[in-house]
Amino acid sequence: MILAFSGNRFLVEEAAREVLAGRGLHLRDLPRVGGDDVTPQTLATLLAPSLFGESAVLVDLEGVRPDKALLSALATPGALVVVLDPLGAATRVKHYEQHGEHRAVPAPAKPGEVAAWASARAKQMKLKLEREAATYLAEVFGADLAGLSAELNKLVFVDEPLGRETLRRVVGREPPGDSFAMLGAATAGRTAEALKQLRQLLASGEDPFKLMGAVIWQYSLVARSVALLQGGRVSETEAAQRLGVKPYPAKKALEVARQLSERQIRAHLNHILSADLAMKRGLDVPAALERLLVQLSF
Repeated sequence: MILAFSGNRFLVEEAAREVLAGRGLHLRDLPRVGGDDVTPQTLATLLAPSLFGESAVLVDLEGVRPDKALLSALATPGALVVVLDPLGAATRVKHYEQHGEHRAVPAPAKPGEVAAWASARAKQMKLKLEREAATYLAEVFGADLAGLSAELNKLVFVDEPLGRETLRRVVGREPPGDSFAMLGAATAGRTAEALKQLRQLLASGEDPFKLMGAVIWQYSLVARSVALLQGGRVSETEAAQRLGVKPYPAKKALEVARQLSERQIRAHLNHILSADLAMKRGLDVPAALERLLVQLSF
């Protein structure tokens, strides 16, 4: 029988642990195979009939492309095969369902969803986590649910109200910054906020040249969004389709574009070109980025 789990890596392992516990088994006690060791031959050895009961194995398919032979081996009769398949391709899911059970374990994606997940998990742990504190954790850890969960485990030992300032002191990390928020603040004339976002991004280890690449890509979306808005009202879904991107970057590009005119866009694109050339010529990179944000604020 196959017990398969797909979705967020951290949540997948957690879900598998809980389901097996309900069957009286421990995930850590199962033989685990992954990577190049996931072969029909290896599985045949581990799933051979045993005098001590049903054979069981944990198969980690992250980074593995199973062929028909391997999928067939996963469905070995008389054995329990726990499959961790974060990607969960549709054809494989169908196979899992034909030969056992499949559970999708989606992850919270947007900051608000991560904050809600943190609040719910804290409640399960009987932690009185304030809403702003949950928002702070979402800002700091983003999609790193394992890191966020570990931080909640640490907060059990904090003997004071769990507000945002308490967590900033205990966790000791600043939000990594958001390049779209940085652009939005700059184009709205909030220079100090834009510079703060830039410094947080650089302090978190963001490569300045990759950051400039992100600015160029995002501003190309903004420029095209300005053109779209000249034709009248545009929904986020329509913008995503027209721009060929996912809804979130389309939404952010529209938010920035609504603050700009075509004249401003042309001036800003020239500033971006000048900053890009300055960085490639070996001038002070952080200074070039800071100067660019100041220029975008006017």
